[in-house]
Amino acid sequence: MPEDRRAQATRIARRILDEEGWDAITMRRLADEMGIRAPSLYKHVRDKDELRSALIAQGLAELGGSMAEAGPDLARLAAAYRAWAVASPHLYQLATYGPLDRSRLPAGLEDEAAAPLYEALGTEHRARAAWAAAHGLAVLEITGRFPEDADLDAAWQAMVEAFTGAVGRNGPRAS
Repeated sequence: MPEDRRAQATRIARRILDEEGWDAITMRRLADEMGIRAPSLYKHVRDKDELRSALIAQGLAELGGSMAEAGPDLARLAAAYRAWAVASPHLYQLATYGPLDRSRLPAGLEDEAAAPLYEALGTEHRARAAWAAAHGLAVLEITGRFPEDADLDAAWQAMVEAFTGAVGRNGPRAS
């Protein structure tokens, strides 16, 4: 069965996003790559915001899936979060920066993506705080804002320790 035009536009937009970033995506470019005229594309994709929302939904689903595969251990969750953000920096930034029109996302997607953190940390507030801490580390890493000699592994480990009460290299583990 041939791919529908909306799915095709989303797939092409994702490729462009992964290779060049959000600003490289235009409706005209998508239409050209699809082999159709730009006005015809609007029959299948209302506007660039609809495409953005579809890509954000993909990103949240993928990130949540990566964390779900990691299991409830916070160190593994953090490693999965970091690995996904570093491997998909443009999609990560699109999915986590700026305003979010939740009405355009599939129902329950955000909760599903966050579920592994809730399970690992036990409360919504601790999960949100850990997500924010991981987000900050990921943003600083993918945008090259850490000094060249920064030990990023140690920074991520310190974040995990802050939420688990464990102490790593700098002292004994708390019991």
